[in-house]
Amino acid sequence: MWRLRVIRAITIALAVIVVLAMTAVWLWHDRPTLESTGWAFAPTAPENSPSVVVTWLGVTTLLFDDGETQILIDGFFSRPTLRDSVFRRPVVNDAATINYAMHEFRMRRLAAIIPVHSHYDHAMDVGAIANRSSASVIGSESTANIARGAGVPEDQIIVVQPGQAYEFGEFRVRILRSRHAPIGWRGDPPLPGTIDEPLAIPQPITAWKAGASYSIVIEHPQGTTIVQGSAGFVARGLEGIAADVVMLSVGGLTTLDREYAETYWQELVTTTGAKIVYPIHFDDFTRPFGEIVPGPRFLGNIEKTAKWFRDFQKTWDPDSTVLLPEFGKPIALYAPSSPST
Repeated sequence: MWRLRVIRAITIALAVIVVLAMTAVWLWHDRPTLESTGWAFAPTAPENSPSVVVTWLGVTTLLFDDGETQILIDGFFSRPTLRDSVFRRPVVNDAATINYAMHEFRMRRLAAIIPVHSHYDHAMDVGAIANRSSASVIGSESTANIARGAGVPEDQIIVVQPGQAYEFGEFRVRILRSRHAPIGWRGDPPLPGTIDEPLAIPQPITAWKAGASYSIVIEHPQGTTIVQGSAGFVARGLEGIAADVVMLSVGGLTTLDREYAETYWQELVTTTGAKIVYPIHFDDFTRPFGEIVPGPRFLGNIEKTAKWFRDFQKTWDPDSTVLLPEFGKPIALYAPSSPST
């Protein structure tokens, strides 16, 4: 009799495991499409555009270029796989992809690399990029330790003083204290904490702790753009700052409630008076560099985000426009925009 009970228990346990595995697979593959958002893609800037242009390179990696100076927000080209993440495999910078990206997108006038925080999907490659250029790495002490672990010379590393202005050519950059989206355990960020010594790789992705999070204000004589690389905010943190454009992270936003999302919109768009909003951080960053697929619905449903944003626009900012950036296509930031969608 006891053998029969053991067999039954094992059978039930296996059945539960199979059901859970099938559910996980279904959840991972249940994804919206970019077309279902109803958002139009931003028009591609013409060759030799007189405007400052920005090129979105997936997640929140953004290349700003005014024809003389380039600024890179984040630096994430290597793209560890889902298996690397799940099984905590040690990962390294993908030299071939980094070389390709820097060559393909002509990063030959790079003055600064500025991660919004220190998670791997934002800052993993900053050291490797800095070593292939003369660009300064600007960020928290955690970001500085990522660069130090890659052997970046200390005179290329700047530990940020929040609110201080940094000038690069005609760009003026202010880095303001912000918060990561509260999507981790009990409202913490995922992988909270700091990186307290040089981060030598290989390491599992969990070694890239969040560190401090920032809102990045990029001013230029032509206009002002705010990059919000995580869907967190500091209440009234942007009061008194006017912007033309906001690059707005939507990663994990729909795992929070609608009231949170509306306040987030008000803090970043309504408060700053921005007329154009570009959603970022909506793509699955376990896919290879350049392969843009929305993340699974259960981790952040961009289709639902689009519905919320349309309501927020009507209520708070009816003259604003939401446009999707297209991977690798330069956008003229301060050119006339398309009609509101």
